[in-house]
Amino acid sequence: MRAFAILLALCSSLHAERPNILMIAVDDLRPQLKCYGVEQVHSPNLDRLAAGSLIFNRAYCMVPTCGASRASLMTSIRPAQGRFMTHLASAEKEAPGITTLNTHLKQNGYTTLSNGKVFHHPEDSAAGWSEPAWRPGAVAEGAPPPAPKKKGGGKNKQKGETKAKDEKGKTRGRPYGVSDLTDDEHSDGQVALKTMADLRRMKESGQPFFIAAGFFKPHLPFICPKKYWDLYPEGSFKLPTNYHAPKDAPEVSIHNSGELRAYSGVPKQGPLPEEMALEMIRGYHACVSFTDAQIGRVLDELERLDLAKNTIVILWGDHGWNLAEHTLWCKHSCYETSLRVPLMIRVPGFDGGKKTEALTELIDVYPTLCELTGVSVPTHVQGRSFVPLLKDPRQPWKSEAISRFMNGDTIRTDTHRFSEYSDREQNAFARMLYDHHTDPDENMNISEQVGQSATVEDLTTRLRSGKGKPGDLPSKK
Repeated sequence: MRAFAILLALCSSLHAERPNILMIAVDDLRPQLKCYGVEQVHSPNLDRLAAGSLIFNRAYCMVPTCGASRASLMTSIRPAQGRFMTHLASAEKEAPGITTLNTHLKQNGYTTLSNGKVFHHPEDSAAGWSEPAWRPGAVAEGAPPPAPKKKGGGKNKQKGETKAKDEKGKTRGRPYGVSDLTDDEHSDGQVALKTMADLRRMKESGQPFFIAAGFFKPHLPFICPKKYWDLYPEGSFKLPTNYHAPKDAPEVSIHNSGELRAYSGVPKQGPLPEEMALEMIRGYHACVSFTDAQIGRVLDELERLDLAKNTIVILWGDHGWNLAEHTLWCKHSCYETSLRVPLMIRVPGFDGGKKTEALTELIDVYPTLCELTGVSVPTHVQGRSFVPLLKDPRQPWKSEAISRFMNGDTIRTDTHRFSEYSDREQNAFARMLYDHHTDPDENMNISEQVGQSATVEDLTTRLRSGKGKPGDLPSKK
């Protein structure tokens, strides 16, 4: 309790000793890490961060697609029909006039830097960064030189095959493979190098900083150096036991995994050949371990510079990812596997290694960082600061987490997940209900079963009243 009071007193001060923030975003990372109980995964650096952090076991994204999820998090505004719906969502265009997290911190005296994939569009909320948002290959102070291009870019192309074209005409190779590049020649290695250089610059400046480091892997294609594949020998994985659609699930809830189908060698319809599916799962895990190693380098530099003692480190995944559960790959669904995300925060002055089962939403990140740094929370914010959970991870908290994807809205409570699909006029045409006490893998839709009407009615009411709505853009004051 005394440490908590001391930290808040420090955070409320407007002098240079305000805590720094290192925010680490990881694309397509599901909570499939050793610190989340998955022993098979090699994630020593994320586990090390978790050992000093509060780990959120039930954190959820607002939208299971990258652009929309990031725009929602960085504005703390819920998605709605026509706002934050697709991977191309823009915070600046779809929530005009709203102060983004980076902008708010900049206006309150922080040096704000963006490396890698933070917003989907590097030009989104550009005025909120102290320097132009940086992506690998771009020239910037402290940026590593662009990685040399090697012929083929990696051993991911099979002899005699041609690259497939997606719906935009972009050619794509195979969805997985072993790369012949070094770590530093990969984009995420470049993000790590740039972030480490920025930490050194910020150490010299003495100014409070907000550095956002966005890592690309384990996003498709699952290509990384061989040493990470070797962590998972052939035969390490099996297909999930629910490699089938849930019983009585509405057809609209299952998609064709179009993001994956755009890669060469992948069947355009139907299940993947088992050998390919298993290599996909193996490749995903290899890329998780590759990104874990890059994050470890950044954390090491933070320690070496003696910045860790006054730096908040928060890590989140932008959405979940399906590894053949319900026959699905990628994200883009109202199922738990698409919506549950890893979230952990390490705050100086708080004991780490704790876990909370509190339902948490990614829109809660914005007000939390405001409270921890002693800056005001803008009136438009729809999330709730989870700072109290740092004191008592077991205290009563949110009763629900609400997300959406395209025409589906979904609510997660302590015991259930309920989803409702509606047309443009908001007329519901399908729904599904899963009891997480008896069916945690969501294998049987019970929304139409006898005895479930009261639960369905209650969750329908709560979902419709709590979800974002078109035209409900909060006050910009």
